[in-house]
Amino acid sequence: MRKRTGSGAALLAGALAVTGLVFAPSAAAVAPASATVTAGCGLFGGGAATLTATQSGTSATLTLSSSAITAPIPIGANSINSTLTMANSTGTTRVFTGTVNPAMATGAPIVVGPLGGTVASGDSLDLHQGSLKMVVFGITVTCTAAGPQSPGPFVFD
Repeated sequence: MRKRTGSGAALLAGALAVTGLVFAPSAAAVAPASATVTAGCGLFGGGAATLTATQSGTSATLTLSSSAITAPIPIGANSINSTLTMANSTGTTRVFTGTVNPAMATGAPIVVGPLGGTVASGDSLDLHQGSLKMVVFGITVTCTAAGPQSPGPFVFD
């Protein structure tokens, strides 16, 4: 009797595990995963920049990188206080913040992020009409987009 009870319990546990996988919520996705934009950033320069987005439920991250926008002075790792404000088709802007960046030598490409923020299903976010503010050694640098992102805004599940 013990052997049957043990086998039955193992089968039940296996069935529940499979059922849990079938009914587990799928991971939320953002599309596109990356977009390009032309941005002007004052003393950091300007030009093409790539934005990369990820999403996990209502949490999202954005990273901006550009070889056209460069560090005017050496910048230590995790020393840029960044605020990325994205225009939203719903009218409610979404803000992504953080101090994540690699160390950069003078003239090195700028990379900030991943910057964390909160999104809602259906958000359609574009840097155009938004901004990236970076505070480096007490100096605020603001980047703005010359036009919409390509291939289009980030749409969140």
